[in-house]
Amino acid sequence: MNFPIDLSAYQPLRFPLTQNTLDAEQKATLLRNISLVRDSIVFFTALANTKGLGGHTGGAYDIVPELLIADGFMKGNESCFPVYFDEAGHRVAIQYIMAVLNGYKKPEALLHYREFQQGLYGHPERDEAEGIFFSSGRLGHLWSHVNGVAEANSGKTVFMFGSDGSQQEGDDAEAARYAVARNLNITLLLDDNNVTIAGHPTEYMRGYDLVQTLAGHGLAVDACDGEDIDALFASIRQAIITDGPAAVVIRRKMAVGVAGIEGLPKGHDVIPVNLAIDYLTAKGHTEAAAMLERKPEKAVKTEFLGSSPEQAKNRDEFGKIISEILQGMANPTERVLVIDSDLEGSCGLHHIRKNCPSVYVHGGIMERNNFSVAAGFGSVSGRQGIFGTFAAFQEMVISEITMARLNQANVLAHFSHSGVDDMADNTCHFGINNFFADNGLAEHDRTRLYFPADALQLKAVLTNIFDDPGLRFVFSTRSGTPFILDEQGERFFGEGYTFRPDTDEVIREGKDGYIIAYGEMLYRCLHVVELLKKEGINLGLINKPVLNVVDEAMLAKVGASPMVLVVETQNSKTGLGIRYGSWLLERGYAPRYGYMGTWKDGMGGLSEQIPYQGLGTDAIREKVQQLLG
Repeated sequence: MNFPIDLSAYQPLRFPLTQNTLDAEQKATLLRNISLVRDSIVFFTALANTKGLGGHTGGAYDIVPELLIADGFMKGNESCFPVYFDEAGHRVAIQYIMAVLNGYKKPEALLHYREFQQGLYGHPERDEAEGIFFSSGRLGHLWSHVNGVAEANSGKTVFMFGSDGSQQEGDDAEAARYAVARNLNITLLLDDNNVTIAGHPTEYMRGYDLVQTLAGHGLAVDACDGEDIDALFASIRQAIITDGPAAVVIRRKMAVGVAGIEGLPKGHDVIPVNLAIDYLTAKGHTEAAAMLERKPEKAVKTEFLGSSPEQAKNRDEFGKIISEILQGMANPTERVLVIDSDLEGSCGLHHIRKNCPSVYVHGGIMERNNFSVAAGFGSVSGRQGIFGTFAAFQEMVISEITMARLNQANVLAHFSHSGVDDMADNTCHFGINNFFADNGLAEHDRTRLYFPADALQLKAVLTNIFDDPGLRFVFSTRSGTPFILDEQGERFFGEGYTFRPDTDEVIREGKDGYIIAYGEMLYRCLHVVELLKKEGINLGLINKPVLNVVDEAMLAKVGASPMVLVVETQNSKTGLGIRYGSWLLERGYAPRYGYMGTWKDGMGGLSEQIPYQGLGTDAIREKVQQLLG
């Protein structure tokens, strides 16, 4: 299948540093190039949306003018380092189309954006043979790395693309001070579109201004209209020739010119397919629009033994359950503060904003600050801070967790997107080091890590632990999970179930050995247990909803069995698996032991991530049979 937009019409430009204005022919060519690249981004991100893969359209669409101008200076001057470093990883679509335009990929590669094993992930991951020369990591983490690149290339200007969202991260303040102190030749091109995932920075973060912030650090700063090509060219050229670090704050609406998402937070994510069809049709790209209208093949739905066909997303249910608890309080504002880090829709906190707005704070993209604010509020008995973000970002607040513990704080933290299931954004967004939060000293430690198996257990857990003192971490997956069923086909965590703190749970009894699992791996392991039972292998299954506490009675039970296997999507180097075997040995138990976890980089896609790690049901079954001999 051919790429339906003719990219051969693209004409690369070269600008010498002595050129301070565009001539008429260059401007006309640049405008055509901008339109071509923007139209292509709308198309192939929308194509990913037809497959359910997401794709983040608006940010990549926004920065096309400045990136193509910078590309012209890179191509026209050896003194410009030829990499489009970008600290906002979700704008990766522009990295992939530039890899095509620079000859590293064929245009047809773009038809497979974010698909499994296609190498076009949701964030840039370094692969120089494919035209990707850096890994962005997480939002707002790249500038210090770019400082190092500038140190290693002292005679060159290094570009970094950023935004009013990514610059909210505290790392950038340190990087700015270092760049100024070392007088590094770094040119920052910052898309200031006044949009982040959950709102508008000018509304939720009064006083935040990129020009004043960066000028205060000592950078040379200019601001311009990003859609005024002549002004944008002049500002970028001036920043390049400025001695030391300089920034251009580029102001425009999010996804300007795209009806339905222009200027709106929903422009951050992938464009709705119907809006993309309208946009491409109006631009004359009828073949591209027709391709979006084709219905993709429906994925074969896998049925799992022992769990329901219905699913629910714990990450969304979290906010609904907390809202119910808050609505039952007499004065919730005196007792609770809920702080979002611009991911309210992904963590369920938007339900709290809608139902209990008096306790809700839009804290912006500042996880370290926001966790500590929650801890400070909850540092008095009877009060509690609630905090939410992705599990991958837990690694950013480890020091703040220690401070919260030292201050005897009460924090209920929800980390969604745990594990690897459905993680199209790939390796940098894997939430696989959740046990890092359990970093306190054993004496007096009240830290608890909870990973409920389904939405019913989540409700039972939250209702039970809401008023507990100390640090409580509740983990959920990006994916939905089915409801666990008992042997009579009833919902295991439904009517009659009571969550017992620090206690493991027998989901199925067995005499030939036990699998220990939790979260999104419990229903997969239950499927294996039910399959093996039909083959005459009587395997048990234990749910461990409290990850970091030893249940002595259960450890004795499974320790006396012939075999124990821990299955999880946490990092195989840091997860439950490396702990559980030690717990058994310390107590003199010696069953045949094994553990399975995440151990290699992602390969894109959604449901493919778990089988790719060797954690699919077939692999679990094979491991069990290996341990049983």
